[in-house]
Amino acid sequence: MNDLRRTLLWSVFAVSLLMLWDGWLRHTGQPSLFAPAPVASVAAPAASLASAASAVDVPQSAQALGGSAATPPVAASASAPQAARGELVTVSTDVVKATIDTLGASVVRVELLKHKDQDDKSRNVVVLDQSAAHTYLAQSGLVGNASLQLPTHKTPFTVLTPERELGASAQELVVKLESVPVNGVKLVKTYVFPRGAYDVKVKQEVVNASAAAISPQLYVQLQRDGTPPKGPAGPSFLQGPVAYTGMAIYNDKGKYQKVDFATIESGKVEFEKADNKGWVAMVQHHFASAWLHTPDLAREFYTQKVSTNLYATGMLLPFGEVAAGQSKALDTVLFVGPQEEDKLKELAPGLELVKDYGWTHILAAPLYWLLNFLHDLIGNWGWAIVALVVLLKAAFYWLNASAYRSMAKMKALNPRIQEMRERLKDKPQEMQQQMLKIYREEKVNPIGGCLPILIQIPVFIALYSVLSSSVEIRNAPWVGWITDLSVMDPYYVLPALMTLSTLLQTWLNPTPPDPIQAKMMWIMPLLFSVMFFFFPAGLVLYWLTNNILSIAQQWVINKQLGVMN
Repeated sequence: MNDLRRTLLWSVFAVSLLMLWDGWLRHTGQPSLFAPAPVASVAAPAASLASAASAVDVPQSAQALGGSAATPPVAASASAPQAARGELVTVSTDVVKATIDTLGASVVRVELLKHKDQDDKSRNVVVLDQSAAHTYLAQSGLVGNASLQLPTHKTPFTVLTPERELGASAQELVVKLESVPVNGVKLVKTYVFPRGAYDVKVKQEVVNASAAAISPQLYVQLQRDGTPPKGPAGPSFLQGPVAYTGMAIYNDKGKYQKVDFATIESGKVEFEKADNKGWVAMVQHHFASAWLHTPDLAREFYTQKVSTNLYATGMLLPFGEVAAGQSKALDTVLFVGPQEEDKLKELAPGLELVKDYGWTHILAAPLYWLLNFLHDLIGNWGWAIVALVVLLKAAFYWLNASAYRSMAKMKALNPRIQEMRERLKDKPQEMQQQMLKIYREEKVNPIGGCLPILIQIPVFIALYSVLSSSVEIRNAPWVGWITDLSVMDPYYVLPALMTLSTLLQTWLNPTPPDPIQAKMMWIMPLLFSVMFFFFPAGLVLYWLTNNILSIAQQWVINKQLGVMN
């Protein structure tokens, strides 16, 4: 039975590592180890805009909203000059500094004033950007029928409002831009930047000064290169699994659907392409951007490759008929900011899912809620993690106590077991029978000590997701040298203490009668501890606190049963 117990421990350890790896494969958009890749449908080739003055090759309106027959018309072609720009208009609120390009009235840069770079605290995080090294833009425009050109994200716009900064007493900053007429049609974009928030209201108004009625469609899209954001300083192999960077589409039919850049490259994409509700997003570690339109309205979702290492995802929304001399508007929302779960929930159904816990969601979501609640009470994320461990240990106190009593009894029986093994070493069958008899007489469950591990591993993996995904813990200090709980301890103090605590736990556990197994029980925690040197400091703090409380509980039980070394 001791052999069975050790085998079970090793199995739990190996399976946990395998599940952790599979979870991260799925979290980063790669196929699961345990399921074949879904059967993918080949996306239709994308049409393109050749230039601001050229025709836009678009489908008819009815086709565009019909589903699979649609060909998204809205990405710039690979031959279009990416460096072409109009006037860059920079506006500032209390939380963002945004740059709007008058060529297309696109948002080409967003700097988050409340979030610092993890490598250089003097710099703010930049999400959207248009530079030689990085392209990440929010664009919108109009498409008509095959013979009607309309203003697009390549059409020149004029700024109509003078304000560039949010006033001290103002609650919003309004920036209005109007396109030059294209076939007698203008597009007027009004950006409303609120105080203290990252969701920008974008009113898209079609002004039809032509002599005929039109039925345009609005496209809103995010365009990004496939390069993931730079991770923390240090060798990449020490930074752990990389968070998902790619597209996300949400609607009622398909719910949350990830489309990574590699899938776009392969030409095989599968997602729900039409619905009456939903949004599109670009996701990266801790931050996201999204185009939203919350009222019910038929819409089409699309993804496409624009050029080498440049991709787009967006929605196509119908304006309906706009009579000659009339105008019509659609209200959209552009979100560019941190993945703050509670705030994302308020903006649109399912938007909080861009903070992707993967397969651990069923445990990670309530763990985050509890951790956030504790932080609101305590005011420090590190101490909130400590409090979380205390609550979890209290919740499982009696279950753990039962396991530790079983381990203590096993420790007390070790001399008797050792003597019996020596006496019957040439009679393995009789030895197993005698061991079972001893366990029955002493009412000992030889695998009862596995329960704490079985409980801890799922919670540990889920908390790994929470600490790795939560932007609130990014740059969050604890005490002294721990200035960021979301990255590894710079001086490896917490991992070293965690390793020592794990070895102490091993000493308190019963020693296997087999000398080889006894050595392995000391080697296993050392191997397990190596990983913790590269885990986020918050995760190591969780495990260290859990070890300390487990040691205290096990020591008391061992003392009560008189099995202290």
